[in-house]
Amino acid sequence: MKIKPRSLFATLVAVIAVSLAAAQNIDMPRFRWENFTTANGLPDNHVFCVLVDGHRIWAGTENGLGRYENGAWTIFRPAEGLAHQAVLSLALDQRTGDLWVGTMGGLSRISAGRIDTFTQLNSGLSNDIVYGVGVQGDFVWIATAAGASRFNTRTGQWALFNERNTPMYEIWTYAVSPAEDKVYYAVWGGGVLEYDVKTEHWKNYDDPDGETELVLMKDQGLIHEITTSVSYVDKILWVATYFGASRYDGRYWHNFLQKDSGLPSNFMNQVKAVDGNRAWFSTDKGLAYYDGTNWAIYRPALDTHKPEMLVRDAAGTVKQIPVQSAPAHNYILGIDFQGDDLWVATARGLSHGIRQSGSTETGLTASAGVSQAPKPSHDKSTNKK
Repeated sequence: MKIKPRSLFATLVAVIAVSLAAAQNIDMPRFRWENFTTANGLPDNHVFCVLVDGHRIWAGTENGLGRYENGAWTIFRPAEGLAHQAVLSLALDQRTGDLWVGTMGGLSRISAGRIDTFTQLNSGLSNDIVYGVGVQGDFVWIATAAGASRFNTRTGQWALFNERNTPMYEIWTYAVSPAEDKVYYAVWGGGVLEYDVKTEHWKNYDDPDGETELVLMKDQGLIHEITTSVSYVDKILWVATYFGASRYDGRYWHNFLQKDSGLPSNFMNQVKAVDGNRAWFSTDKGLAYYDGTNWAIYRPALDTHKPEMLVRDAAGTVKQIPVQSAPAHNYILGIDFQGDDLWVATARGLSHGIRQSGSTETGLTASAGVSQAPKPSHDKSTNKK
């Protein structure tokens, strides 16, 4: 049976029309953004991390820890007992309500108004520079500048993990994501470390191309050795690096690059998963959301600095969505979820994204109680390569 040229042309037009209509109908979550700075109570405009604790919001900054509650800020610094004024990471023990605070000078615990501090001198902490912290039952897992530590809150015992007792060949641990079955560490320059809770065995994941900016074997393994963040949810591992992102389901890797995805940049400070298919990426050029198929970017436009939201579909078609507000800055260091709202740590303030009715349900879950940030440098030129 021969197909007439007119029929073929009409079919092609119809297919294109359907594809364009589908692209136009993509409905990604939209937010109205409220921004906080020192002008309205934030301890400092350089915000490294944020954590949602019910109706309270904790913000770790360069100059103190801020707690936002009932419309007012309370600030904690060394004068109040905090280990150091530069707060790099936060984690909440959901069972006890204790807040664990990683700083440039040790690890602090805020419990029922009391602040206790752990350092190299008075505990088994590997190093006083605490980039990441996470809670797993009785254990607190810590990522430091000189290896990993684990603190048993029930017995008070410490365990240290480094190049001597793990496959870790770089000891600069940047972030940690603990779960019931596995614990993952992002190791700067050393890929990802996996700890199996049942077997107590360590395993490492490296970039098969080695530490190079060239991607020779995409989807064959971890995208790059310089990892900055890990997020393990629903038995799926998400990894952020300075050169792209990766998703690992235990068998297959899928990597994301700016050139072939909706990422606004390959330079990432944090990834935070919603579930096995959806995740948020904190980059130096805006906040990105991936729903498993489509992408959305939220930021002040890089040229005009006006509020901008971009949506990219699976075919690569990009559409600009009219918006009236944006996060405080395009350099994003981390986020946390409050219902369907977002709290976003940026280099120039803290932002609250209030989801607007009529937009797609984001499916955001309650806070997992873990928030971490990379080393306190906002200038890429000062980072290791």
